Amino acid sequence: MKIQNGSRRKVHFAILALSSGLTMSSAMAADAFRVDSPWMFGDWNGKRTELKDQGYDFNIGYTGEFAGVINADRDGKGNAYADQWAFGANFDLNKILGWRDTEAKIVITHRGGKALNTEADVMAPQFNQTQEVYGRGQTWRLTDLWIKKKFVDQRLDVKLGRFGIGEDFAGFDCEFQNLALCGGQVANWAGDQWYNGPVSQWAGRVKYNIHPELAVQMGIYERNTVNANATTASDGFNLSTDGSDGAVIPLEIVWQPKKTSNNLSLPGEYRLGYFVSTVDTQNVQVDYSAPGISQKFDADHHKWAAWLSAKQQLTRHHGDESRGLTLMGQATFYDDKTSAYSDAQNIALVYKGLFDARPSDEIGIGLARIGVNTDAIKFNGKVENEKFDDELDAEIYYGLKATRWLTVRPNIQYVKNIGANKAYGDAWVGGVKFNMNF
Repeated sequence: MKIQNGSRRKVHFAILALSSGLTMSSAMAADAFRVDSPWMFGDWNGKRTELKDQGYDFNIGYTGEFAGVINADRDGKGNAYADQWAFGANFDLNKILGWRDTEAKIVITHRGGKALNTEADVMAPQFNQTQEVYGRGQTWRLTDLWIKKKFVDQRLDVKLGRFGIGEDFAGFDCEFQNLALCGGQVANWAGDQWYNGPVSQWAGRVKYNIHPELAVQMGIYERNTVNANATTASDGFNLSTDGSDGAVIPLEIVWQPKKTSNNLSLPGEYRLGYFVSTVDTQNVQVDYSAPGISQKFDADHHKWAAWLSAKQQLTRHHGDESRGLTLMGQATFYDDKTSAYSDAQNIALVYKGLFDARPSDEIGIGLARIGVNTDAIKFNGKVENEKFDDELDAEIYYGLKATRWLTVRPNIQYVKNIGANKAYGDAWVGGVKFNMNF
């Protein structure tokens, strides 16, 4: 598998950053680059912990993902590298200003690189991404700028500012590199209205904890295509409501059973939710390119979707609850008038600490399905040889916890019915995902 020049430069840069960092460690603080430190650059000679104790918690994160076609039913090769930098700070306003049960956060991100879908023709029709970190504009963005306060003995939680919907709703783990197995799936197939990070929008979210394990929450999020389609830093830092055409309103119940004794259940998280948009939307079953059809015809529908997700630890490894097998899965359903996709599901198994010599390493395997709305004009068989079915995405990875601040996840992905079209065949993709915390 030949690595293209652009991807080669990206990979070389990442390797150089790691290797040069190791060789320069003597010039840095004494605790920089220690394998037992949560940060590559260490504790800044204790200053980092001191600042956190005072209410200031700074962080820099990097995610890089490489993907390349190993084999495909159709002729064609290709590879791509995409990445994201995140610069953030959390503020405990109780410690800083004496504002009880109040915190604030700011995060600025930059996405760069390319997607395999655009670099390999054989993958071009794929619905999904083999690199979850790609998308929503490869530029600088204001991803978080919010304040949150708790009331009523910390049972009522109110959050206001700019943030993505998936930060609070339909939350899910993102250890896999394949997008259909990473994070909440609602946005992936309703992304014209539901914006996850790195996109932010003006929003408000209210959460009420009925008891420590059960909560209900509701949010109202601005829908503004300027935020979603940013291609420049100016758009990425857009604070104006010009272009807003409605709101997305999600509702969710969250149950997080906790282990209360060695004889009772292991931790888990279960979510049931629904969202509706106030934005007028065209009917996907109407061919608006047909002569005599007005763009306003039957265009007052409102997109909605429902979702269910579950994550449950099933075992302990030799009595250690931080290690063991976890089962997780999601199911999302979309309305057939405003969505070209009918439903999506995934299921995954992740084992942490399988080997005693590597207690922090993980092994994960997952399978995802993306269903199409065959009544939608996009998939109603206008072309004779198009045989639309479901797209299936699978991945297996090994998560090597090289240090507390570096995790490397080599992976193999399999895509069946690329673009839900049997004519496009299947493909095997090799990848590697790594996360660094500076």
